[in-house]
Amino acid sequence: MRPLRGIALKLASVLVFIVMASMIKATAPHVPAGQSVFFRSLFAIPVIVAWLAWRRKLATGLKTANPMGHLWRGIVGTLAMGLGFAGLGYLPLPEVTAIGYAAPLLTVIFAAMFLGEEVRAFRISAVVLGMTGVLIVLAPRLSLTPDAAGMAEAFGAMLVLGGAVFAALAQVFVRRLVQTEATAAIVFYFSLTATALSLVTLPFGWVWPTPLEATLLAGAGLLGGLGQILLTSSYREADASLVAPFDYASMLFALAIGYFIFAEVPTLAMLGGAALIVTAGILIIRRERKLGLERARQRKAMTPQG
Repeated sequence: MRPLRGIALKLASVLVFIVMASMIKATAPHVPAGQSVFFRSLFAIPVIVAWLAWRRKLATGLKTANPMGHLWRGIVGTLAMGLGFAGLGYLPLPEVTAIGYAAPLLTVIFAAMFLGEEVRAFRISAVVLGMTGVLIVLAPRLSLTPDAAGMAEAFGAMLVLGGAVFAALAQVFVRRLVQTEATAAIVFYFSLTATALSLVTLPFGWVWPTPLEATLLAGAGLLGGLGQILLTSSYREADASLVAPFDYASMLFALAIGYFIFAEVPTLAMLGGAALIVTAGILIIRRERKLGLERARQRKAMTPQG
């Protein structure tokens, strides 16, 4: 284990994903979300395949024992991506990032509902705290002011929140898949499924992108594949409980890119709500780490000695 290397890889993946989202946002006024999903997914595939070939795991990394599990994960994951990309056209990048933090909080709830995971008072309290932060971020956008801009922002907020719901459901499917599937297979088949599913949106207004838009979309796909590789590599170098909190560095990157690239000035409500969400997420991660250590000690105590 190399914890510092793991942290560095995690931070690199977070930065890459935020830059990817920025590229999608830059094309959002003209390019439909479904078309963005297509480019993001298609151009990630060669990056992932090249990485597997370099690691000499191309033959074994793509084997699957649960093709239907990959399909369902692909459906909900594609919906999450599409809704999130659509929301980027209506809301500032930091707000989209903050609302997206609802996904791991909702995963706790869905894991209890669908996987039978035990959720005690501490995690429930953390989820409530985090969702309060989400409501604080959402509140200014849901005032439903009669002007068109206010309605558009409310619609965008609902898109991003819907994306977070589907992202949480996707994580539930991933938790099932990891019991039988390699990480490489999960990543590859998601990109493949998302590419195919995004074509369903073709009749709903795809456009011919400008050279700049095409470059940004292709770049977003390449960065998406690279980000996934960096993320996977970070978890090989350090414990998940150590690197997971660095997900929230994405807010710092989003604030900087939003301000300097898109001239987006964060509101106090957004900053305050995001702070609550990040606090709740870190509390849940620390609790998961503590429970994991306790389970490990129990297993060690039950293992016959000698």
